[in-house]
Amino acid sequence: MPIYEYEVCEGGCKVCGGTFTLNRPLSAKPLTHCPACKKPVRKIISGFSTPHKLKPLSVSDAKNAGFTVLKKIGKGEYERQ
Repeated sequence: MPIYEYEVCEGGCKVCGGTFTLNRPLSAKPLTHCPACKKPVRKIISGFSTPHKLKPLSVSDAKNAGFTVLKKIGKGEYERQ
């Protein structure tokens, strides 16, 4: 379920602090008012997390992780390393 960030459109709020986050399903209707103070809100475009680029595994790392490592020796022919 995505996390959405919202801010109050006008002024601040002592209850919600002016900004808040909510877990909401994609199928939920757009939120128009703060659930705490009932003032109109807008959705904030925020950053998101992406996986970092990882270095490729070496043959020995793959073997230690339990993978079967194959080497291509011909067209459609492979052998274990």
